[in-house]
Amino acid sequence: MNILILGGGGREHALAWAIKQNPKCDRLIVAPGNAGIAQMAECADIDILSGATVVTFCEENTVDFVVIGPEAPLAAGIADALAAAGILVFGPSAAAARLEASKAFTKEVCDACAAPTAAWARFAAAEPARAYVERHGAPIVVKADGLAAGKGVVVAMTKAEALAAIDDMFAGEFGAAGAEVVIEEFMAGEEASFFVLSDGENVLPIGTAQDHKRVGDGDTGPNTGGMGAYSPAPVLTDAIQAQVMAEIVHPTIREMARRGTPYRGVLYAGLMIEDGRARLVEYNCRFGDPEAQVLALRLGAQLLDLLLAAAENRLGEMRVNWADDHALTVVMAAQGYPGRYAKGSVIRGLEGLAPNAQEMVFHAGTAAKDGQIVASGGRVLNVTARGATLAEAQARAYAMVDAIDWPEGFCRRDIGWRAL
Repeated sequence: MNILILGGGGREHALAWAIKQNPKCDRLIVAPGNAGIAQMAECADIDILSGATVVTFCEENTVDFVVIGPEAPLAAGIADALAAAGILVFGPSAAAARLEASKAFTKEVCDACAAPTAAWARFAAAEPARAYVERHGAPIVVKADGLAAGKGVVVAMTKAEALAAIDDMFAGEFGAAGAEVVIEEFMAGEEASFFVLSDGENVLPIGTAQDHKRVGDGDTGPNTGGMGAYSPAPVLTDAIQAQVMAEIVHPTIREMARRGTPYRGVLYAGLMIEDGRARLVEYNCRFGDPEAQVLALRLGAQLLDLLLAAAENRLGEMRVNWADDHALTVVMAAQGYPGRYAKGSVIRGLEGLAPNAQEMVFHAGTAAKDGQIVASGGRVLNVTARGATLAEAQARAYAMVDAIDWPEGFCRRDIGWRAL
């Protein structure tokens, strides 16, 4: 098969690596890709937010299957354009992708199907939002309603923080994403990620992971797009997974079908777990980043078979074959992230880390310049390793981190601490 992956981050490098392991993959193209992806696949510089451009590219390159990585092309309706052109695609329609593109839409779906989640309210102006916070106090959670690249959420521990977040969002800190704001009850507990595939009717769990959102060790500092992750997440016990499927995932899939917008693709449920029960924090309509990196390393070649089955409405005949192992990824970011950071610094030492099924450096924000790898983003590398135990995976990942010569970068040194 000729396969096209849309996206250019660490998630797409991980998906590309897993798909490339499968003998069904003859030719692999990633658009736009990055310097790491270019070492294993073709890269194409096309506008992945233009349905017409993507369809034309697929027709000209005899693409059989398209995997959409990030959320922006999903919200832009790229899956709809490909489906209309008769091209097999993995990823939900724009209507179904509203589960990520609008926090308020997800809350409405949860209310309609009685899925457990935080109490909430939506606001289109700052003053009523501020009044709501004054009434309810803190801690409280303030979210930009739209897509904000994983950064539009403020967990405010004080009233002043919440009021400042409201002002920032309505002042345009997150652009159009903050035109409306959702304010939620603060949920205590431990957060974890649960991933399922859906073909619109059948649902197949494909793994658990735990992300580390804050920039500093011990979960301190501002929220980021994710500083590391590990899989599986021990906090998501079999009993809790069964509860999540019965009370959250299945009801959501049924409600989406009832609305005439069946959900096909990967559904990533961010969960808060307390006293042996889970509530939904949010849905994402794509593989998480950096959770995709640990899932892809553990799933390997079978990932392509699972994605194809979801796209072809035959998920009911599939099962996931898990190795009894663990994977952990450490994000190396540019100094200053998630604030202002410099681009263009040279990363050395990568050539000494030979990629294999146990250890991979997935590139997230890199470019090739004058024969060298340079940083081109905030989150730059995902240093990922497998092990028989989580401690072994952690030790391998940090040994790889220490072999990389990049003084302009930094990482957390405690990824996996909750489980360990």
